[in-house]
Amino acid sequence: MIFDANSLAAGPVSFFGHYDFDVRPLGISPRRLPAWTRNQIPEMMNTVVRMPSGVRIVFETDADDIQLRVQTTRMFYPPQEPRPVVFDLKVDGKLVDSYCSGNGNTILINRTNPEDYTMEKGDAYIVSFPGLGKHIKRCEIWLPHNAFVEIQQLDLRNANVVNPVSLPQENRWLHYGSSISHCMEADQPTGSWPAVAADLNNIHLQNLGFGGQCHLDQFVARTIRDTKTDLITIKTGINIINMDSMRERVFTPTLHGFIDTIREGHADTPIVLISPIYCPSAETQPGPTIPDSNGQFKTLTGHEEIQGGCLTLTRVRDIIEDLVKKRHEAGDQNLFYLNGLSLFNKDDAKDLPDDLHPNPAGYRRMGQRFAKEILRYRGAPTTQL
Repeated sequence: MIFDANSLAAGPVSFFGHYDFDVRPLGISPRRLPAWTRNQIPEMMNTVVRMPSGVRIVFETDADDIQLRVQTTRMFYPPQEPRPVVFDLKVDGKLVDSYCSGNGNTILINRTNPEDYTMEKGDAYIVSFPGLGKHIKRCEIWLPHNAFVEIQQLDLRNANVVNPVSLPQENRWLHYGSSISHCMEADQPTGSWPAVAADLNNIHLQNLGFGGQCHLDQFVARTIRDTKTDLITIKTGINIINMDSMRERVFTPTLHGFIDTIREGHADTPIVLISPIYCPSAETQPGPTIPDSNGQFKTLTGHEEIQGGCLTLTRVRDIIEDLVKKRHEAGDQNLFYLNGLSLFNKDDAKDLPDDLHPNPAGYRRMGQRFAKEILRYRGAPTTQL
């Protein structure tokens, strides 16, 4: 059975973790925010919305060979080497195969001037998962987390059966965060920390981790408000310091407003606010944070006389914890605080190669740690900790 891009969008298979598609001449590309947000998204954010971290194609089939024709576009900053593009296949909930490629398009970006970039064009290619057997099985193709993906064709070889899979109506978790939730540094799409935690708890993940772009935008709050889910986690703070996009006067009421919007659609759904993980240069020094010529992230020293109200990670953690306490006292019994240092702290710094983003081992450890924490928040409303 062969499905082109137009027929795939019509529903012979299911897509989980996306809200919309970019429709291109040869294929479709999943987007991680709804169509109505298009006119509100800043261009720099549009880039990461198009990267399908946590997005997967899900279906039941008896095909013994799955072939997916794609065009991918990855980005990297020389002199660092480009990361491979990886597709993961789960069968009946178990990871059985990965397809790793260095093909497709590559965008080379000047780190000191992101508007200065060049593209090296490459050809579309076939992602192949052979030898699956003729029994009926549930297949999940996890799309790359670190590249744009244009899906052109799905070929289910020797298949007599193909059925879409219904979106789960329970055990659903929606997570919003920064690059440390997008996890472009993970070695494969199922290696992001939200994916690891979801797998260990057998729950459905919707990942709204947007590299560099977790600034508590209202179009994201409205998206979360309107999405059916059983648990909401918000990991915020690091991008606001990195970009120096807010000071304390703005950050606190903006976070209140973000939660207020979500509560319009999720009056009792557990919401967990997660503060930032360890980042050595920003713990006590305000942003902005920029990479040096070696790719190490450092905060700018700045001028003390104009730093009143500037945010540091230490201060952000205190603000979030205090905000949760006050809202809890005001009656929101399903709002909780989790210190990000419980997921990744100073003792883990060996797995922080650029002093900002964990490496693959660091992300997996974060997922394993949060898998234990998440058990505290799942279940009926008004959970008491």
